[in-house]
Amino acid sequence: MDATYVCQQCGYRTYKNSRLSEHMRKHTHEKPYKCDRCEFCTHWKKNLTQHMARHNGEKPYMCGECGYRTVDGSSLRRHMRKHTGEKPYLCGECGFMTADSSSLSAHAKQHTGEKPFKCPQCDYSALLKSHLDRHMLKHTGEKPYMCGECGYRFSDRSSLARHMKRHTGEQPHKCSLCDYSAIQKCNLDKHMVKHIGEKSVYEWPNDQPLTI
Repeated sequence: MDATYVCQQCGYRTYKNSRLSEHMRKHTHEKPYKCDRCEFCTHWKKNLTQHMARHNGEKPYMCGECGYRTVDGSSLRRHMRKHTGEKPYLCGECGFMTADSSSLSAHAKQHTGEKPFKCPQCDYSALLKSHLDRHMLKHTGEKPYMCGECGYRFSDRSSLARHMKRHTGEQPHKCSLCDYSAIQKCNLDKHMVKHIGEKSVYEWPNDQPLTI
C-alpha cells in the first residue's frame, strides 16, 4: 500500500498525518519541545525525553556484550557496531567504510579540502573539532597530559606517548643500514643523512634498502 501523506518539499512519505506534521518541522525549523532545565529545544517529543534522561543521569539502554549504558537506542545501535564490526556507511569517492554517519561526514571533508573549525586567535583551521581543541592548548598554555614517571606535562597525548619511550627505552625507528635506532622518526631521518652524505636519495644504489 502506498503511503498516503507525502512531503511536497522532499518527497518523504508516511501513513500517518501526525508523522508528516512532525517531519515538516525539519523544513520550518519549528522546535516546540523545550527543556525546562537548559536551552535545549527540539522538533520531536522523543528527543526531549532522551535529553531529559541526560539531566537525570538515566541510561536505560545497556549493551549485553560489555555493559556499556546509554540514554537512547540509536546510541546503543551505534555502539554495537564495535562488537559486530559492521560498517554500513561508505564513501563514494574512495571506498572508505565506517560505523557511523558522523565519521563519514568528517572523512568526506578530506576530499573537499573543507576545514570548518577555525582558530579565533590565528589562521589555523582544522578538519575535526578535536584537532582544533588540541591546537587551542598552544594558545592557552594548558598541559593536561602528565607523565606518571617524572611529572613532565604535555599539551597533547601523542607528545606524552613519545616522552614515555624515554622511560621504557623503546626505540621503534631503526636504521636499515646500521644498528642505530631512535625514539622519534625525525631523529632517524637526521641520522640517515650521514649515510647518504652528499648523494641524493635518488642516487642511492638500488641494492641498498633506504627508507626516509
